[in-house]
Amino acid sequence: MKNQRKLIIITGPSGVGKGTVVKEILEKNNTFWLSISATTREPRIGEKDGREYYFLTKRKFREMIIKGLFLEWAEFAGNLYGTLEESVTKKINIGSIVILEIEVEGAKQVREKYPNTLSIFLLPPSKKELEKRIRNRATDNEESILRRLKRAEFEIDSSKEFDFAITNQNLDETVEEILELIKVSN
Repeated sequence: MKNQRKLIIITGPSGVGKGTVVKEILEKNNTFWLSISATTREPRIGEKDGREYYFLTKRKFREMIIKGLFLEWAEFAGNLYGTLEESVTKKINIGSIVILEIEVEGAKQVREKYPNTLSIFLLPPSKKELEKRIRNRATDNEESILRRLKRAEFEIDSSKEFDFAITNQNLDETVEEILELIKVSN
């Protein structure tokens, strides 16, 4: 893929605030395009197919893996998540800057395929704050919360593998720092 710097990865552990940060970035700069991921998890209250995610059955998702339709995919907390490659490459080829808000494992896959991609890892202010954020979402049972927290420790250790690691302490500051990084990189 040409123009790899037109592909921006924003990743970090579950509960770090990726979705909130990306939403603010898109509100401040509507020229970016957010790639919509596919998932096998059930929709949360208020989510719509094709808006937040493409909600697929595990069977359909696995068929798409076999056909090579994903730029990246990973299993996380018992569900599959992935980015459809065709939609991303189409946007980049017409000059759009594409943001991928994806899990850490998927981010690593994209970086292997496209090493010049700008990758930004969001860190929580503390482990205690991360746990608070995950619990406050009230979307997971206790077992799922503990799995996410255990996984977060492993993911945070990998933050040094990414171009930039930013602590998401203050939303406005985090967004401004990311917008500046994107500006400087393109």
